[in-house]
Amino acid sequence: MTDSALLAGRFEEQRGHLRAVAYRMLGSLGEADDAVQEAWLRLARTDPDGIGNLGGWLTTVVGRICLDMLRSRKARREDPLEDAATFVPDPVVGPLDAADPEREALLADSVGLALLVVLEELEPAERLAFVLHDLFAVPFADIAPIAGRSPAATRQLASRARRRVRAGAPEPERDLARQRKVLDAFLAASRAGDFGALLAVLDPDVELRADSGPHVGGAAASRRVRGAAAVARQALTFGRFAAASRPVLVNGGIGLVAFAGGRPLSVMGIGVADGRIVTMHILADPDRLARLALANPGDDPRQA
Repeated sequence: MTDSALLAGRFEEQRGHLRAVAYRMLGSLGEADDAVQEAWLRLARTDPDGIGNLGGWLTTVVGRICLDMLRSRKARREDPLEDAATFVPDPVVGPLDAADPEREALLADSVGLALLVVLEELEPAERLAFVLHDLFAVPFADIAPIAGRSPAATRQLASRARRRVRAGAPEPERDLARQRKVLDAFLAASRAGDFGALLAVLDPDVELRADSGPHVGGAAASRRVRGAAAVARQALTFGRFAAASRPVLVNGGIGLVAFAGGRPLSVMGIGVADGRIVTMHILADPDRLARLALANPGDDPRQA
């Protein structure tokens, strides 16, 4: 076996980890794949004999690539505040009854959409410090050169990000059976048009984000709605889609995929706490849904 083949094999051993890092940094499955591919190209141009810890080296390279991508994304946005207000990251979707232990482990390890939404609101350097240190245990001394800060300043970036995460992404219910019970109650109330029952299953401060993408208007337009009454009014319009929806795992928690004519209309993930829905994140962007390969209800969606 050639040296290049050996290096490629060692890289493939790291691919899943690198994709997980990039997904948490970018909230996009496609961009995560692009970042991992760029890391491979950089590795192929580097003398591997000078790399002591290949996994650590690749992790920091992916972090640097993702930081550049985040900064470029922010510079392109005409109205970053408006975009961030309704943005829903790409969901990691899988079947509830997955028989593959590896697939179940991947989904269980997925970060929730609520956390990814908060990460989207951080400054790029804050996101880098939080993701690499808090989620992947990379030392601040290794993150600092990527961020262009001292280790102490990088620690402060992570601390600031951590406070925002704790404030914006409350700890959700982890038990899938309890999550499913709450989702079923929400669907039943939606189908019945029972406003009072919807209020009972929604947290008073519930937040709904719906991301329909840049090309969809009218009633399906992207929106951010807060408060149980306002979200319940939106949910009343969901009843007609409930029959064409199937429960799935969305980033390790309970969620739904809605179909019409065999095509996906939306993916919804919910966050549950104290027996009520506290967050609802809906991706209804046709272009992004198409890239998730969800058209056939029996298909296995992509993982990260």
